[in-house]
Amino acid sequence: MVDKIRCSHILVKNEATAREVLEKLNRGESFSKLAGEYSIDGSRRRGGDLGLFGRGIMVKEFERAAFGLQRGQVSGVVKTQFGYHIIKRTE
Repeated sequence: MVDKIRCSHILVKNEATAREVLEKLNRGESFSKLAGEYSIDGSRRRGGDLGLFGRGIMVKEFERAAFGLQRGQVSGVVKTQFGYHIIKRTE
């Protein structure tokens, strides 16, 4: 089992915006560029990078989705108490 992973995310307020961002990603737009444009949290300044984290750090919905990704893979829309995330596992 992997102890720590590194992910980036794009956090938006509503599902419609999340789906719009996901569509742009699917068309090949840059994850970090879209994070800078759309994300509503401080990670936007780092292209969405959340750094390394282990289990038990993030809310359970986010953690489940993040640890389920392969390196380089992007999630679908993940709803948490903070809003709607699109997660990319980077390491």
